[in-house]
Amino acid sequence: MSSVLTAVLAVVIAAGAAIVLVEIVHRVIRRLGQRSDLAADMAKKIHRPFLVTVTLVAVQQAIRVFAGEFPFRGGVMHMLVLLCIASSAWLIGATLLVCEDVALARWRTDVPDNRRRRRIKTQVVMLRRVTVAAIVVITAGVMLMTFPDIRALGASVLASAGVISVIAALAAQSTLGNLFAGIQLAFSDAIRVDDVVVVEQEWGRIEEITLTVVVVQIWDDRRLILPTSYFTTKPFQNWTRTSSAVLGTAEVDVDWSTPIEPLRAELRRICEGSELWDERVCVLQVTQATSGLIRLRALVSAADAPALWDLRCLVREGMVSWIWEHQRDALPRMRAELRSPEPVKLAHQAGPDEADRIFAEGMDTSSDAARVFSGGQDGDSRGMAFGGPDPAAVSRS
Repeated sequence: MSSVLTAVLAVVIAAGAAIVLVEIVHRVIRRLGQRSDLAADMAKKIHRPFLVTVTLVAVQQAIRVFAGEFPFRGGVMHMLVLLCIASSAWLIGATLLVCEDVALARWRTDVPDNRRRRRIKTQVVMLRRVTVAAIVVITAGVMLMTFPDIRALGASVLASAGVISVIAALAAQSTLGNLFAGIQLAFSDAIRVDDVVVVEQEWGRIEEITLTVVVVQIWDDRRLILPTSYFTTKPFQNWTRTSSAVLGTAEVDVDWSTPIEPLRAELRRICEGSELWDERVCVLQVTQATSGLIRLRALVSAADAPALWDLRCLVREGMVSWIWEHQRDALPRMRAELRSPEPVKLAHQAGPDEADRIFAEGMDTSSDAARVFSGGQDGDSRGMAFGGPDPAAVSRS
């Protein structure tokens, strides 16, 4: 039998045996998956890369052991080595992703008080991205090193690695900065997935954190995409840094004659009748009393930022409706005093004696309001402080 036929027969037998073995293992894992989420996820995501890897390894070993010399043997074996490296990287990556999925399933974020769970989710997602990138880079490097010419080139490249690394760092300074900022965000706990933040005067939720960008879902479903370095170099508000519970205000302007206690009781009734209130804070205070109005501030609390927004609107609507129905006199009013104007006699319309009197009254400096920086002891002292000493007095001294 020729070496070619031997190689073909060995490949068919090895591939068939590998497929049968993988299918048996797959069925066992699927049966175990009925009682284990890990086994079910493994049967779903690892089956294909495991099948490809085992089949390629079996074919490679069959050709190496049973097939003799045949045309293009070296090229075929090299191609099989490259395919085995790629499939092994695929299998390793799939296995790591299964482990990360199990961790994410264990620490779900759709539960109350999920701050720790969101932190773990953020770190796991960032580790997943770093893992995939590292596997791709290492696999590409290993595959390239199988070529003798590139292996020889690698030795010379390593000799000048210092210069090349400096040049690469300068050329990719911004990209590397964002990359390290992404890793820093994942483990510094500054922001997490699903955190509520105020950034660039926009209120939203952290939707995704990658190695280079952070995606913020704004309340009106727009997306604000920022580089990760933004969150390490500029200030921003994180409303859920320690817990998801937050405080908020609703302000109403009313007249000075408004009784406050009935409004305070109405605020308590509105909060107690709403499921949005978390029963922590419900306070009504007068925060301003200027311009003919008084400003009432209702301070309320909720379990999270979306509930707080709805509660603030509910409180504002309830207070306005109650004032209109029960205390209409409390609505803001503009007060004015109407007086008949008195005639003003100008100097040129008066007689000589009266004109002199008006001019003298206009030049009178004895009043406190006549001069600010002169005309009196305190005025002269202020003028000295702001204008310096009198030049004449300086020359005489």
